[in-house]
Amino acid sequence: MKKILAVLGAGVLATSALTAVARAGDELTITSWGGAYQDSQREAYYKPYIAAGNKITEAEYNGEVAKIKAMVEAKAITWDVIDVDSPTALQGCAEGALEVIDWAKLGIDKSKMLGADVSECSVPTIVFGTVFGYDTSKLKDGPTTVADIFDTTKFPGKRGLQKNPTVNLEWALIADGVPAADVYKVLGTPEGVDRAFKKLDTIKKDIIWWEAGAQAPQLLADGQVVMTSAWNGRLQTPIDKDGKPFKIVWDHQALDWDLWSIAKGTPKMDEAYRFIAFASGAKPQAEQTKYIAYGPANADAIPNVDPKVLPSLPTAPDNLKTAWNIDTQFWADNGDQLKERFNAWLSQ
Repeated sequence: MKKILAVLGAGVLATSALTAVARAGDELTITSWGGAYQDSQREAYYKPYIAAGNKITEAEYNGEVAKIKAMVEAKAITWDVIDVDSPTALQGCAEGALEVIDWAKLGIDKSKMLGADVSECSVPTIVFGTVFGYDTSKLKDGPTTVADIFDTTKFPGKRGLQKNPTVNLEWALIADGVPAADVYKVLGTPEGVDRAFKKLDTIKKDIIWWEAGAQAPQLLADGQVVMTSAWNGRLQTPIDKDGKPFKIVWDHQALDWDLWSIAKGTPKMDEAYRFIAFASGAKPQAEQTKYIAYGPANADAIPNVDPKVLPSLPTAPDNLKTAWNIDTQFWADNGDQLKERFNAWLSQ
């Protein structure tokens, strides 16, 4: 949180030195998360990059690091550049499935990139928030805090939550009175884990689980849930494009990054570096905010963002008031154990 605020509050930023010369090369396969997010990448990055004479094939996935590892071990690379979340970046790097980034070769000023220290195998592209929201046409006086997710008396009905322990366990502890600053200290103990699951028990029968990002706003639009967690851009897009009467609740949003990584050993290494350098530029990153409300990782992009868009970004000052950073190292160290516990809890 402090790192984000430090970079965003640095005042007038020097002009970015990063440039990318587009030139024709072998076809590059870029894999991302589909839906509105990949649509935004297509408009901001892929189309102008292709227009400059480059060739791109798009692919989609749901973050399966095992698939990346399998193709690397088989020396059959089908995904060259991959948009990864923080846990995938750390795991893929530790398991040798992703290239260590040579920032000198990339030609990017690392100090301008929010989240540049998340993983040595990745280049941050966006800052996003896991938030929750509701349909104002169905709830006139809707939820305002994370604790409201767990209040089925005041807000009866189903809740949409991602089928993943990350954020859910932290929110459970915050709703149970643990200060955000102490969440990982508490969650790092057996008693803290028990406490988080006990809190989740109180709404277990009221949860509809989503797995792909596009499912969360659809659950809300279909009236299957009265509120749902979601990545902020996935809720903002139907508000902006379709006029959906959704309202985002920014209380205790969980900040995280998406990052570009390169599959270990890809024969298209030069093309991969060239694309990431292009996509990390201040202007393309600002352009992406026109299509989805995620904060650009390149701090130099902020002056180029439409002022009308800024309030809907997770990095807007008002939206950062109670925000907290997902501790990617904690999840790298404890994720397997907690996912096993989470899956066992789901089956009970």
